[in-house]
Amino acid sequence: MNKKVKKFLNKKNRAKVICLTAYSKNVASILDKYCDLVLVGDSLGSVLYDFKSTKEVTLDTMINHSKSVRLGVKKSLLVVDMPYNTYRNSKEALKNARLVMKKTKCDAVKLEGGKRIISIVKSLVKNKIPVMGHLGILPQTEKKFTYKGKKLAERKRILKDAKLLEEAGIFSVVLECIETKLAKKITEQLNIITVGIGSSANCDGQVLVIDDLIGLSQSKFRFVKKYANVNQMINLAVKRYKSEVLKKQFPTAKHSFKN
Repeated sequence: MNKKVKKFLNKKNRAKVICLTAYSKNVASILDKYCDLVLVGDSLGSVLYDFKSTKEVTLDTMINHSKSVRLGVKKSLLVVDMPYNTYRNSKEALKNARLVMKKTKCDAVKLEGGKRIISIVKSLVKNKIPVMGHLGILPQTEKKFTYKGKKLAERKRILKDAKLLEEAGIFSVVLECIETKLAKKITEQLNIITVGIGSSANCDGQVLVIDDLIGLSQSKFRFVKKYANVNQMINLAVKRYKSEVLKKQFPTAKHSFKN
């Protein structure tokens, strides 16, 4: 098992894990000082490119951003999202996951889904590719974004999927917008680490999109707490810069060009 993955797993029942997303070297180098896990999420589709869904994010886009993030991450576990339609079967998943691992030097990849991807997860793990799971709201395939686990049948299915994924060999699972009691139950019954996003403090840790956390985005999710207002800071800095430039008088420069 990857040493970083093992170290991450050892935090189970010992300490909360800190996880955030990053899409570039400069931000990643800051996060690396404080995080246990840095995720290059396909959320970059909406955060950076204003895509309507993560389905539009390509493998090349993920690889390019992950290469940048890798330059800033030395200590933390670096996980990269496998984008939509890059792991439809075991053969495709293995080919693309190997490419991601080789190009980005990441520590693990993350896949969305439960029972339907079990054989794919097993194949990747068998080939020594660490896998992080993702249950609850699945942005790559979701039609309606509502909290999961309110109905008994849904709770049973999600819990079963979590156990199947653990048996298949994942080292951690993201629980996105899952009902509080269900998130607690999954966390208690699994030996792997659960990372919540909008799924209460009952998980082993939390993950947030960094742009939301620092107030750079206009996120309206109720579970997102802003710890800074970088948007305001950038506005102020640019305003001051513009003011200083306009105050100065620059003589008209005459240039001569020679062919």
